[in-house]
Amino acid sequence: MSNSPERYTITAALPYTNGPIHIGHLAGVYVPADIYARYLRMQGNDVAFVCGSDEHGVPITIKAKKEGVTPQDIVDKYDGIIRESFKEFGISFNNYSRTSAKVHHDTASEFFKTMYENGKFIEETTKQLYDDKAGQFLADRFVTGTCPKCGNEEAYGDQCESCGTSLNATDLINPKSAITGEVPSLKETRHWFLPLDQYQEWLDEWIVKGHAHDWKSNVHGQVKSWLNDGLRARAVTRDLDWGIPVPVEGGDGKVLYVWFDAPIGYISSTKEWAEREGKDWKPYWKDENTRLIHFIGKDNIVFHCIIFPVMLKAHGEFILPENVPANEFLNLEGKKLSTSKNWAVWLHEYLEDFPHKQDVLRYALTANAPETKDNDFTWKDFQARNNNELVAIFGNFINRVVVLTNKYYSGIVPKPNEYSEVDEQTIAELKAYPAVIASSIEKYRFREAQAELMNLARLGNKYLADEEPWKLIKTDEERVKTVMYVALQIASALATLSEPFLPFSSAKLQKMLNFTDAESKLSGEEYSQWDKIATRDSLLPGGHQIGKAELLFSKIEDKEIEKQLDKLEATKTANAAADKEVEPQKETASFEDFTKMDLRVGTIIEAHKMPKTKKLMVIKVDTGLDKRTVVSGIAEHYKAENILGKKVTVLANLAPRKLRGVASEGMILMTENAQGKLVFVNPDEDGVEPGATIN
Repeated sequence: MSNSPERYTITAALPYTNGPIHIGHLAGVYVPADIYARYLRMQGNDVAFVCGSDEHGVPITIKAKKEGVTPQDIVDKYDGIIRESFKEFGISFNNYSRTSAKVHHDTASEFFKTMYENGKFIEETTKQLYDDKAGQFLADRFVTGTCPKCGNEEAYGDQCESCGTSLNATDLINPKSAITGEVPSLKETRHWFLPLDQYQEWLDEWIVKGHAHDWKSNVHGQVKSWLNDGLRARAVTRDLDWGIPVPVEGGDGKVLYVWFDAPIGYISSTKEWAEREGKDWKPYWKDENTRLIHFIGKDNIVFHCIIFPVMLKAHGEFILPENVPANEFLNLEGKKLSTSKNWAVWLHEYLEDFPHKQDVLRYALTANAPETKDNDFTWKDFQARNNNELVAIFGNFINRVVVLTNKYYSGIVPKPNEYSEVDEQTIAELKAYPAVIASSIEKYRFREAQAELMNLARLGNKYLADEEPWKLIKTDEERVKTVMYVALQIASALATLSEPFLPFSSAKLQKMLNFTDAESKLSGEEYSQWDKIATRDSLLPGGHQIGKAELLFSKIEDKEIEKQLDKLEATKTANAAADKEVEPQKETASFEDFTKMDLRVGTIIEAHKMPKTKKLMVIKVDTGLDKRTVVSGIAEHYKAENILGKKVTVLANLAPRKLRGVASEGMILMTENAQGKLVFVNPDEDGVEPGATIN
C-alpha cells in the first residue's frame, strides 16, 4: 500500500465511435482501469483518469458510407451513447473528451510539427493500394484480404484480428477494396514515416530488459515477439479527407494517421480537464515523478508499448508509461464478440434491461476477467454470480447485521464487552484485508482482489453463523452486544473496501450505516478510510446510529436470463441467414424444358422411417392422379406422425428409382431454412428466404 500521496496519469483506450460499448470493452479495459483509479483516489493520491472518443478511425468512414451519412453524424451519435453509458455505469473518468475537439486537433498538430521540425520523420514515395472505381487511395481498414501469416481470409490492411500480426495493406494476399469490392491497383504517393527501426535497441533495453519482471507476461511476450521480427518504418500520414490535416508544407489532401493521432488524445483530454479545473496539465505528462499507466486490450499492445513510447521518446518532452496492464479477450457464450455481427452484450442495452444493477455486471466481469487468457461470459454464470455470491453471501451478511442491530438496539451500535478468543481472531483477520486487497490491486490482479473482498463477507457470515446472536439474545444479552459490535465493524470495512469494485453498492451501504456521521466522530486523523480499517479498533463506534435495512442486492430470475439468451439466439439466426450464400443460378432452361416437369400438389397419407437408415423416410402421397410411394431424405428433420395430412409439391413425372430396395416414384420439393433444416416448399414456411434452391 502506498505510504505517501503520488501523482498518477491513468489512461483507458479510446473507444472507436462507430458503435456502442460492449462487455468485451468493459472487461478488458474500463472496469479494471476504474477499479485502479478509485483505489488510488482512496489512498489520497493525485489522479488524472482520462479517456475520450476516437473519432478518426477508418471504420467510422466505412460505416458512414454504408449508412449514407457523414462521418461527423456517426461520431456525434456514438459519442453520445458511449459517454452516457460510461456515466451511468459509474466509470469515474476525470475527463472524457473526443478527438474531434479543437484542443485535440491543436495538440496533435503541435506534436507532429515538433517531431517534423526536429527531423524525427523520414519522407518516402511508396506504392499504395488505390481504388480506381472510388477514385481514392485505400487506408488500411479500407482493404481486406488473406493474412500472409495465418491464412485468415478476412484480415484488414493494418492488422489480422485472427493472429494479431501487424500488416501493411500491400502485404495482403488477394486484396480487395472494402468500398467497392474491386481489386485495387498500386499507385505512387508521398508520406511521412516514423522510423521505428531506429528505436529497436532502445526499446529492447527499456522493455525487454527493463520491464521483464514487472509487466504482465502476455504484454512482455508480445513486445518481445515484435522486436524479434524486426521493426520497420511506419507511415504517420494517410491520403484521406477525414481526420486531422497534416500541418506542414506538402500535407494538402493528407491527414494524420489515426494510430498517430489517437494516443495523443490522452494528452489533449488531460489538457481539457486541467483547463476546466484550473490546474496545470504539464506535471501529469512531463514530471518524472508522475506514474503513467495505460489500460488496454491485447489488440492495442503494439501501439501502447512500442509505437506511442517511440513517439513520446522522439518528441523528447514526455514521460514514458510505467506499466501497460493489457488484458486478453472476452468471449460471449463460447463465441468471439463481434460488433459487425451484433454478437455482443451492449452496455446501453444492459442498463435498460437491468436498471440499478451496474455493480452486478462489474462484479461478474471482474470475477471472470480475461487477465491472463481469453475468458467466456455466459448469462448463466452472470446469474449465478449475482444469486449465489452477491445476494447469498455479501447481501445476506449485511441484511442480518443491519436488521438485528435495529431489532435489538434500535439501530444504535452497541458498546462491546470483553473480546473472546474468536472475537480477537476475527478482528485480526479483518485488519489484514485492506493490505491484502491493496497488494492485489497494485499488482493489477483485480480478480484476486475482488475474491478477497468476498472472502471478507464470508468471514462475516461465518462469524454470525457460529456465534448465533439470534439464539444467544435469550441467554446472554451482554455477549450479543460484543458479537453485533464486531459484525458491524466487518460491515463497515466492506462498505469501504467494496468501493473500487462495487461503487453503487458501497454508496448504498455507507448510507445504510450512516457513514458520514461516523466519519465526523473519527475526524482529525491522517489516515485514509482504507487505512483506518487496519489501524483503528473501531470504524463504527459504540453509540453511533445506523439506518434501516435495505436489500443491497436482489435475485435475478430465470425469465430475465432467458430473455437475454433468446436475444442472442435471434442474432445467431440472423447471422446464419446473412452468412448463407445464395447458390448461383443454374444453366438457363428453355420453356420447353420447364413444361416437361409435372408439378402436382399432393397430400401425405402414410409415412414411416426406413429401417437401418438415418435420413430416409418412406412416404405415400395422394397426388390426385394416384397414390404413390416417394422415398425422401427428411427423417432427421421430421417425425413420420407429424407430416401426415401435410400438403406438398411433388415432381410427379420423375423416372422411378430404387432406394434401399424401395421404388421411389417421384420427388417431394424441399428447401433449407436459415437454421439448415429441410422444410417443405411453401412461400409462407418460416425461415425460407428468397434465393433458396428447391430440391
